Amino acid sequence: MSEAQDPAPDTPQPSGRPATLALALFGYTVARMLLVVVIAAVILFGGKLVGVDVPFLVAAVFGVLIALPLGMYLFKSLRLKVNSEISAIEADRRARHDDLQSRLRGDK
Repeated sequence: MSEAQDPAPDTPQPSGRPATLALALFGYTVARMLLVVVIAAVILFGGKLVGVDVPFLVAAVFGVLIALPLGMYLFKSLRLKVNSEISAIEADRRARHDDLQSRLRGDK
């Protein structure tokens, strides 16, 4: 494979293992949840600083709503890692399926 075909030298190549996918998905999920908690805390304590009592449920809902687009932007590299791991697992599954189909047809 030539260097012109490599996507990026710093980008880790997907391994295609379910454990790696689970770890990447766990990291992405935890990062998104922490972002919601941080935003909700900023809303709660920011309200207290200006003398407004913000209910917890309101802060949580606004934390989720604000974190949805912000998390997609801030954690783009984590999201792309999860996507590449899913693609690698799907490619491996497809190759095994095609191999099984060709063996069942008697091609191999």
